[in-house]
Amino acid sequence: MKFPGQRKSKHYFPVESRDPLTNELNPVLSPQHTHITGIDQTLVDIEAHVDHAFIERHQLMLGNSLLIDDEAAQRLYQELQQGQLITAEFAGGTIGNTLHNYSTLADGRSVMFGVMSQNITVGDYAYRYLCNTSSRVDLNHLQPVAGPIGRCFTLITKCGERTFAISRGHMDKLSSDFIDEELVKTGAALALTAYLMRAGNDPITAAAMQAINDATAANVPVVLTLGTRFLIEDDPKWWQQFISEHVTVLAMNEEEAEALTGEKDVLLACQQALEWCDLVLCTAGARGLFMAGYTDEQYKRATTHTLLPGSIAEFNQYEFSRPMSKIDCLQPLKVYSHIAPFMGGPEKITNTNGAGDGALSALLHDMAANVFHRNNVAQSSKHQFNALSYSSFAQICKYANRVSYEVLAQHSPRLSRGLPEREESLEEVYWER
Repeated sequence: MKFPGQRKSKHYFPVESRDPLTNELNPVLSPQHTHITGIDQTLVDIEAHVDHAFIERHQLMLGNSLLIDDEAAQRLYQELQQGQLITAEFAGGTIGNTLHNYSTLADGRSVMFGVMSQNITVGDYAYRYLCNTSSRVDLNHLQPVAGPIGRCFTLITKCGERTFAISRGHMDKLSSDFIDEELVKTGAALALTAYLMRAGNDPITAAAMQAINDATAANVPVVLTLGTRFLIEDDPKWWQQFISEHVTVLAMNEEEAEALTGEKDVLLACQQALEWCDLVLCTAGARGLFMAGYTDEQYKRATTHTLLPGSIAEFNQYEFSRPMSKIDCLQPLKVYSHIAPFMGGPEKITNTNGAGDGALSALLHDMAANVFHRNNVAQSSKHQFNALSYSSFAQICKYANRVSYEVLAQHSPRLSRGLPEREESLEEVYWER
């Protein structure tokens, strides 16, 4: 596993690197590898340029989002293919994006539970999904279905208006039988999206609950990312209760944070969310991103950065601490951290879709690195207490921030490569301090 963030060689964990003089006396043991798991609604984002007649012909509403059935989606897709109107097809889904990014960054294994079309034709949307997913993402546990996976059509007219047509297909048909209990229980984290809890009568909700129960039984952190503010606004009290009962780590943006907590101020929203979970990652657009969590009073570490003003005075005072579960703290202390957009953000934002998924993948990488290190060097001073991550709040913020930047600067919502080992445009103090 690659360790998270850009670190000098002394910070890496050289599991297989031993003193050549003692190699014969102490045989090298192969490291115990780890993985993360996730459940998602498998879907493909299909982008095409069309005219107004196309919109009217398929009974869509210009500039709006509309759910369409499988037959209508197939007619639409065939016409797009025949007219060669498709400009891009990307594998989508919040957790699918996150697992792909995690495996790209960590060069490590992740396991995805979901569905996949049983019959795949070279060049179709299901084929594109597989092609655009990292080979380190284990797709062997996908449930085969006799029909299409989800498709989200983004239809762009000459005026620049975007019209969305969404076909659910069989993406919510995941059965509990296809959740591997052993993989969930031995993983470093289980990642889920809030959409899974609102699938109507489809079985994916029950499958997700089974995975959550398996993870909780094995003390594996459950990581939930909120899908959209409209989903949370429907019943914030229900979501508060759900998070309190099942979730360890919560990922959201500022709009979702307000819908969940009723607080417009991001810091206060994060503070409120800590009443229900142990660790919060909140992206805030042009303001950068925030983290909030707990550490034990005896393990707190004061920052050397400038103390920041806000609705919580000098809120980043202990951002050099490592996150812990509240239950593992004798004297829980709430800790906050913030970072502005990396290098002020890209000169040109090519894609806003997936930046939050990129930030979450960085956090998951750090959490998995901590488990990896603990499994292989249990006697290390880093594990004198039970931490959720390998790095501090501040360091995770930097890493998540850098990954988000990379996603914003490219067209695809998924990373096409890992972060470079060294960057001329990046001052080393960004990672060292």
